[in-house]
Amino acid sequence: MKLYVGLDVGLKETSLCIVDSDGLTLREVKVSTEPEAIRSAVEGYADRLDRVGIEASSLGIWLYRELQPAGLPIIVVEARHMRVSLSTMRNKTDRNDARGIAQMMRLGWYRAVHVKNIDMQKMRTLLTSRKLLKRKLIDLENHIRGALRAYGLLVG
Repeated sequence: MKLYVGLDVGLKETSLCIVDSDGLTLREVKVSTEPEAIRSAVEGYADRLDRVGIEASSLGIWLYRELQPAGLPIIVVEARHMRVSLSTMRNKTDRNDARGIAQMMRLGWYRAVHVKNIDMQKMRTLLTSRKLLKRKLIDLENHIRGALRAYGLLVG
């Protein structure tokens, strides 16, 4: 029987839910947001896992990169699409979100996102940081010009 996992990732803890192909919950647990903790939480089920769903986020991408080489069939799901699907639930908790993600995996109601390779992610981080620093420099120069202008000083 195929099993499906939903992971609701938080900074410190991750809620994990495992459901079978009929939608019955087999296991719900909170684990540390560490790849090893998640691996051990699904260890007894690993051979039957069909899909493991995780929301697209910086932590989600990191966990994807750590868990995929271990053989977990992990899928990063578009955050906006997931948020819309989970918003229909009455009580929004980490536990219920993990359940909802597991059910989405089971039913195929998700949009997978492409995870860029690590080199591309590093390049994008550098370019984004450079752009931010340039913007901050311009803002700082403009602030100083404005402050000095109040005293009759003009800066080139």
